[in-house]
Amino acid sequence: MAVYTKVSAEEIDRFLTRFDVGTLVSAKGIAEGVENSNYLIETTQDRFILTLYEKRVDPGDLPFFIAMLDHLAEKNCPVPPMIADRDGTKIQQLCGRYACLIKFLPGISVSLPTAAQAEATGQALGQMHDALKDFPGDRPNSMNHDTWRKLAIDCGPDGLDAIAPGLHDLVDAELDYLDEHWPEDLPRSVIHADLFPDNVLMLDDQVTGLIDFYFSCTDIRAYDVAITHAAWCFSEDGAEFHADISDALLRGYQSAFNLNPDAHAALPVLARGAALRFLLTRAYDWINTPADALVTRKDPVAFLNRLHFYQVNPDIFAI
Repeated sequence: MAVYTKVSAEEIDRFLTRFDVGTLVSAKGIAEGVENSNYLIETTQDRFILTLYEKRVDPGDLPFFIAMLDHLAEKNCPVPPMIADRDGTKIQQLCGRYACLIKFLPGISVSLPTAAQAEATGQALGQMHDALKDFPGDRPNSMNHDTWRKLAIDCGPDGLDAIAPGLHDLVDAELDYLDEHWPEDLPRSVIHADLFPDNVLMLDDQVTGLIDFYFSCTDIRAYDVAITHAAWCFSEDGAEFHADISDALLRGYQSAFNLNPDAHAALPVLARGAALRFLLTRAYDWINTPADALVTRKDPVAFLNRLHFYQVNPDIFAI
C-alpha cells in the first residue's frame, strides 16, 4: 500500500491552483510502491502524479532528485520531471508533508519481462549512465558496502537463522569475502540503485519511463548494472535464473554504454554484493515489521537464492 497520507479531493483541488495545469477532474490513490504516498491526478489539461514524501525520504535530498531528473529530461531520457508552480517552486507542502507534482508517463510495469523488454531496459540504463557522466550532483549511498555488516548485526544471529537455518554464518562469510574483494577504484557516477521491473514503465517492448529515483546515489556505475541484473534475471523467488533475460539485458546496456574491462570483470563480485544488500534489507524489514503492518514484507530468501547462484556462476557475465 502506498497511500499513507490521505488527501481529500478538495485539498488536491486547492493545491492545483498553485500551478498552470488546469482544474481537477479526478484523483485516485496508487497502491504500488512502499516509500511515499502517491495519487494519479487528472486535470482539464493533462495527467500527473502527486507524491507526498513520507519518513523514509529526507526532504534535504529533494533538490538533488529534482536536479538529477531535470538533467536527465534535458538529455531526452524517459524520466518524470517535477512540475514548477507559477513562482517556479517545485517542492511544495501539503497535509503536513513535502510534496511534488510530477509529470505522468504512460506505460505499465511488467512482472514477467521478455528478453526484448530486458534488452530495452538495459539500453535505457546505459543511456541514463551516459547522460549522468557530466551531472555535478552528489549523494552518498546510505546503503553502500560499508553499511552491510552493521545491518547484519542489527538483524541478529537468531533473526537471520529464523529466516533460513545457517543464514547468520553464511552472511558473515559473505561479508568477509566482499570486504576482501570489493572493488574501490572503478568509475563512479550517480546511479539509480533500485531499477527493479516495477520501476520501469513499458509499452510493448519500449521503455516509456524510468521512475522512483529515491535510492539514487553516487556509487560504482557497474554496481547499478549488477543490481538491475539481480532484479530482472530471476524468477520472483530467485529459484530460477533466466539466461535469455540476462544476455538481453547486458546486450542492451553494452549497446548504449561500454563498461571498461575492469568494471566488467568486477560484475560477479558486484552481483554478489547486490544480492546480499537486498537480502539484508529485506531480512531487517522481515524481522522488524509487524505482521499486521500496512506494508507487505518481502521475502529475503528470494535474494538468498540469488546469492547462492552468483556464488557458483561467475561466468554468466563473460563476454
